[in-house]
Amino acid sequence: MTNLVPVFDGHNDTILKLEIAARLGSPVDFSKTSLKHDLDLPRARAGGFVGGLFAMFTPSHLERFDQEFDPSDLANFDVIDQASALDFTLAMFARMRRLARQFPNDLSICHNASSIRAAIASNRIAIVPHIEGAECIDTDFNALEILHAAGLRSLGPVWSRHNAFGHGAPMALQADLDPGKGLSPKGFELISACDHLGIMIDLSHLTEAGFWDVAKTTTRPLIATHSNAHAISPNARNLTNRQLAAVAESNGVVGLNFHVQFLRADCKMDQSTPITEMIRHLDHLLDFLGEDGVAIGSDFDGCVLPTEIGDVTGLQKLITAMRHAQYGDRLITKICSENWLRALPQ
Repeated sequence: MTNLVPVFDGHNDTILKLEIAARLGSPVDFSKTSLKHDLDLPRARAGGFVGGLFAMFTPSHLERFDQEFDPSDLANFDVIDQASALDFTLAMFARMRRLARQFPNDLSICHNASSIRAAIASNRIAIVPHIEGAECIDTDFNALEILHAAGLRSLGPVWSRHNAFGHGAPMALQADLDPGKGLSPKGFELISACDHLGIMIDLSHLTEAGFWDVAKTTTRPLIATHSNAHAISPNARNLTNRQLAAVAESNGVVGLNFHVQFLRADCKMDQSTPITEMIRHLDHLLDFLGEDGVAIGSDFDGCVLPTEIGDVTGLQKLITAMRHAQYGDRLITKICSENWLRALPQ
């Protein structure tokens, strides 16, 4: 990776895309370039991608894999039952482990910052297991114990739908943010259980009310793996200045989301969105969080990317834009990897 700035990314949905492709009868070889997805091994190497949080997310309708995700179709936000979600999560977890076993010289499943550093030093991509939406976890937390033992180290209690633990923020323009409903009683218990086990809580996708419920419950820094600034792009998925101030006070981290709808002031799904909009968000996040609180949370394989970024190889274009914006090498290193390595379990 000579001359490439290493990037550890806070969020991608590549494992989900690989699982879906296999279930549709068109399995994808991760070791070869696939234009169907944003991330594979050759392009990860070309883009300086050294690892990240690999999300396991269960779609609302497992029978609709052959259909493109349409955010305007409310059925895509339907509640899913725990048994189905657990079955699908285990399939993704197994796929992740098999992938690492298939490419032992290229991939390594990691559980803490020290193992991530070791993987990067040996030129292996670090995979940190993350669950997006806790539908797979029962309210007695038996599944949580087993998933933690299998390597789960990061969890988003909700996606943009409600479940037994709380409510998710809609993917919609909201200039005046509706705080929505917060955590359920079991949601508060989930946060405490994760704190006890050392599982990082991801605030992305929570309603504003849910955000504050976590903030008053957790004993750990506040983390949003893939969220942007609501002051610039007034989408309900983004964080207000008050929320950013709370993250900063907790010594937490926010990862920049590349999804065009969460970058733009008009919240439109427009791939012509320039990289300069990403820099605007980074500048704003830096103003509130400081150099130690801003990171990358691309959402590769789970979002609509700016055409200028294209796929994982576009990471270096973003870094070039950072340099043009007078970001120094030390700040770029913090944003691209060091801040996540500080925030993750040590």
